[in-house]
Amino acid sequence: MRSNFTSIAAFALLVGCTVGPNYPGPPHAVANFEKTHAFVRAGDASISGAPVSHWWESLGDETLNALESRALAANPDLAAAEARLRQARAELRQQKANELPSGSASALYAHAHLPGVNLGNDEGGDNGSSDLDLYNLGFDASWEVDLFGGQRRAIQAARATAEAATAGIADTQVSISAEVASAYVNLRDRQRRIALSERSVAMQEQMLALTRQRFDRGTASRLDVTRLQNQLESTRADVTPLRAELEAYLDEIATLTGDEPGTLDELLTPARPLPLPPAQVAIGDPAALLQRRPDIRQAERTLAADTAKIGQAEAARFPKLSFMGIIGLGGTSPSDLTKLDDFTALVAPQISWSFLDFGRNKAKVVQAEGVRDEAEAKYRSTVLAALRDAEDSLARFRYRRMTVATLARAKAEADEAEQLSEMRYKAGTTTLIDLLDARRQQIQAEQALSQAKAGLTGDFVAIQKALGFGWDLPKTTALR
Repeated sequence: MRSNFTSIAAFALLVGCTVGPNYPGPPHAVANFEKTHAFVRAGDASISGAPVSHWWESLGDETLNALESRALAANPDLAAAEARLRQARAELRQQKANELPSGSASALYAHAHLPGVNLGNDEGGDNGSSDLDLYNLGFDASWEVDLFGGQRRAIQAARATAEAATAGIADTQVSISAEVASAYVNLRDRQRRIALSERSVAMQEQMLALTRQRFDRGTASRLDVTRLQNQLESTRADVTPLRAELEAYLDEIATLTGDEPGTLDELLTPARPLPLPPAQVAIGDPAALLQRRPDIRQAERTLAADTAKIGQAEAARFPKLSFMGIIGLGGTSPSDLTKLDDFTALVAPQISWSFLDFGRNKAKVVQAEGVRDEAEAKYRSTVLAALRDAEDSLARFRYRRMTVATLARAKAEADEAEQLSEMRYKAGTTTLIDLLDARRQQIQAEQALSQAKAGLTGDFVAIQKALGFGWDLPKTTALR
């Protein structure tokens, strides 16, 4: 009895053994990362308040809000990411099932036609053939005991892979929301610049016509006419690529929302004001990137999965214990299937150990360790790239605000110059050509300011993407 208890205890200890390294959690990617409370390049325009996931709503454009909702519901890249998550979850269920016994049932009916046997000593015997029926019901089960935790490591790896796929969906949502907003901002910018360029073309055509009249009267030179003609053709040439870019952004938005090119032309062709970012932008703090930015979470979960796979490879180096059981009922007639006291039973434990593999399993362990080390390096690289993206986008946003402020002052000065020229023209102290030229310069200043504002909103979008916004933060985000 004591011997049996000792054997059972030793078996329990073996079953509880799990080889391979335990995952210690995400490594420290940079020094003092978790102690950093502010971004270096944030500037005065950014605040470390709580950001919102649907950041595009702060731009105050209902059309953009509708496009974002449409893209997050119908984008094919997002559908592909969701399919990858379903695959990963199915793999997790499969690995959990592998830890349990498996059983199967079989039913057999066989009919045999057997020839007679003549032994040579009975001339009058019946040497005719005979028929035989066979009926059988069989049940078998098998179970491999997870002695060294290889299957437990497989479940850990599958769970981490599924969590990485969940983060992959969030990362896709971040990219899609940013791409839709960027394309929409660029679309509105091109519409505005085309309209201003057409105004400039009309004004230059009027200036050219007046200059030609003066040339015909001998009060203007041929050089004046040529200069204005070249200026007009240059402005016309600038409009052509803007129109091509406008149509390209229409197609980009359509495909991002899961539609064919041209589907949204009727909705988006009417010009609307360019959306502008809020006065202050909530950005959180650098340490929050570890929990919020999906690609960091995805890289961390991949590292956890690859760590668990080392244990899988380690377990393959040790013996395996499995059990097989068979129960069979049957005989030569169907009634034999009901004779429960007359059955065939077999229980067979089996131990297998590929100890003479000439280093194959050891090589697999080394390979798994290399994959884990690569995943750790990728995690560190992802964190550093995320910090750089955030800092760079914040710096661009800060300096773009300065550019917008400078161009706004230039626009105000151009407006004042146009008003003074109009007053002088009405007073008869300047020509219509001078007034039109002042208005042309006013349009140029407005074009530069509009382009800078579009860049500012684009930089705002880049901040949201760099900080990992654009998806709903789940209630539980702790990394294991």
